[in-house]
Amino acid sequence: MWVDGFASDSVPLSDRGLNYGDGLFETMRIEDGGVPLLERHLSRLRSGCARLAIPLPQPQALRRELSAACAGLEAGILKLVVSRGSGGRGYAPPEDPRCRRIISTHPLPEYPRSRYRDGVSVRLCTTRLGTNPATAGLKHLGRLDQVLASMEPPAGTAEGLMCDASGQVIEGIRSNLFLVRDGRLLTPDLAQCGVAGVMRGLVLDLAPSLDLEPVIKSISTDDLGRCDEMFMSSSIFGIWPVREVRALTGFEIVGPATRRLMSAVADLGVSRWAP
Repeated sequence: MWVDGFASDSVPLSDRGLNYGDGLFETMRIEDGGVPLLERHLSRLRSGCARLAIPLPQPQALRRELSAACAGLEAGILKLVVSRGSGGRGYAPPEDPRCRRIISTHPLPEYPRSRYRDGVSVRLCTTRLGTNPATAGLKHLGRLDQVLASMEPPAGTAEGLMCDASGQVIEGIRSNLFLVRDGRLLTPDLAQCGVAGVMRGLVLDLAPSLDLEPVIKSISTDDLGRCDEMFMSSSIFGIWPVREVRALTGFEIVGPATRRLMSAVADLGVSRWAP
C-alpha cells in the first residue's frame, strides 16, 4: 500500500475521503504486470475529478506509481483511491485542496470457470440506490448502498441487481447490467444514479462491430423477463452470462450475442475467459 507515493498503511485522520466519502476510486484488473484498461480508468478518473472539482494527481507521477505497484504481478487487482485530501471539521472543502492518492494491490478472486461457461444466477436486492444526478455515473467513495446490498442473503447467487427508488433496474452490486433483445444491446440509463463502469463503456463501444445496436434506456423488472439474453460486466471479472434472475426468470443457454462479446473482450486481453 502506498500513500502519496510512499509506502504506508495509514492515512491522516483529517482525510476528507475518510470523514465524508469525498473522493473517487478505481478498481483495476492486473494482467501480466500491467492494466489492460488503464486508459479507460484514467479517463474516468479525470472526468470524475473535474465534476467534483478535486485536483487531479500529476499524471506522469501517477502512471509511474501505478506501474510500479503492479510490476511483476501476473494477475491481481490494483486499487486507486483519490480523495480531496485533508481538511478541517465541516463539509465545506478547503480553499486550496491537495488531493491524496492511495494505491494498493490485492489478489484476483478465483472465479469458477462454470460462471463463464454456464452463466450465473442473480437476485434482486431489496436495498435501493439513492438518486442524485450530481454524482450519477461516478465511482465515488460513498458506497453504503452497495455495502447494505452485499449483506443481504445471497441464496446461492453470484451477484445482486439493484434498483432505484422508483423500481427501475440500474446495475449490479459490483457490476453493470446488459440485456439483448431483437438485435439490440440494452443497458440501464445512469443519469440519476449508478456507476458507469469502464467495462460497460468497452462493451458499448464493441457492440456495433458485432452487429448489435447499443441502446441506453430505463430498464424495468418486467424487461428482465422480456429479453433474449442477459449478462453482467466488470473490469475485474469481464463478462458473466446470466442464466437466471432468482424468482423472476431463467435462460436456457449462454446466448450468441453474449458469446461474441465475451470472445471480443478476451481477444483484447481484458478477460481470461471466453465461452
